[in-house]
Amino acid sequence: MGIDKKVFIIAEAGVNHNGKIENAIEMISVAKESGADAIKFQTAVPELVMTVNAEKADYQIDLTEKTESQLEMVKKIHLPLKDYKILKEECELANIEFMSTPFDHESIKLLADLGLERFKIPSGEITNLPYLRHVGRLGKSVIMSSGMSDLKEIETALGVLEKAGTLRRQITVLHCNTEYPTPMEDVNLNAMLTMRDGLGVQVGYSDHTLGIEISIAAVALGATVIEKHFTLDRT
Repeated sequence: MGIDKKVFIIAEAGVNHNGKIENAIEMISVAKESGADAIKFQTAVPELVMTVNAEKADYQIDLTEKTESQLEMVKKIHLPLKDYKILKEECELANIEFMSTPFDHESIKLLADLGLERFKIPSGEITNLPYLRHVGRLGKSVIMSSGMSDLKEIETALGVLEKAGTLRRQITVLHCNTEYPTPMEDVNLNAMLTMRDGLGVQVGYSDHTLGIEISIAAVALGATVIEKHFTLDRT
């Protein structure tokens, strides 16, 4: 990255709106005020991406009702698909880029129809070849997280995207640790450099640590994209 290139900052809202569009709209304003280039949500049809028997992650158990299933939890905190058009319009009014991670084919189509400039592929879909082909056929810029993946899996994903129609120069791979929050000793920013040098792609960092120090260090090492989660209320 040249010194004249601006790092692309994504304010990761995810599902921290708790399924309430008024919270999501407020988060757009907060993200804009923070100076972020984009705000990113998550788009999914819960019934298409998990079974009724899916178990919660440990951090989800700690933060939600103990008796509900993961599907019940996810259905409560996701917005209906029709709301994403509203959020995109609100982002346009606020002059901040609207992004959302799709988790299923229906969501990919919805976001493509809304005219997204770039698509974010989550760590969990990096080995989902039909999903990758669907995104790759769109020919849009792609940001792909790499949590729990090795270099061979990432290279395979890049090849699938390229074969489907997305150029490698359109793709940025984010180094990502899937533990929330990520302990400092597990950050390993050298992995970001290994991906850059070994795969010939732009790289960035999806920051799940509690502070901002690691994001700053990642930029110093050459990250072109930083993704950082935020919320309106930690309680």
